[in-house]
Amino acid sequence: MTITHASFVTLPVSDQDRALRFYTDVLGMTVTADRDMPQGRWLQVAPEGAQTVFTLSGPGMGGFEPGSARGIMLVTTDVDADCARLAEAGVSVQGPDELPWGRMAAFTDPDGNGLMLLTEKEGF
Repeated sequence: MTITHASFVTLPVSDQDRALRFYTDVLGMTVTADRDMPQGRWLQVAPEGAQTVFTLSGPGMGGFEPGSARGIMLVTTDVDADCARLAEAGVSVQGPDELPWGRMAAFTDPDGNGLMLLTEKEGF
């Protein structure tokens, strides 16, 4: 096998503009692609420097159910500060909690896709 990385993760959303505002304004990601395709708008965002991007898949793009993505782990250097910023933006956050592998919190995007923040424990 010669796989080097995941290209993208699909996040099914009901309103791409609303999702775009959340992922850029609240989470600080940048737009990596935004173009019209025959089947709909191809919209992707990513954290600065990331190899894997998130496709904000709207209605008509693959038949995905908005809010059905779960377990998307975002690594951060300061989960506590990021949780405070999310709360200030009106996002409900569970945690952060101290776990054997680091400090972790959970939240959802406006469509209910499940995301987690993790500050990894050194050496784990």
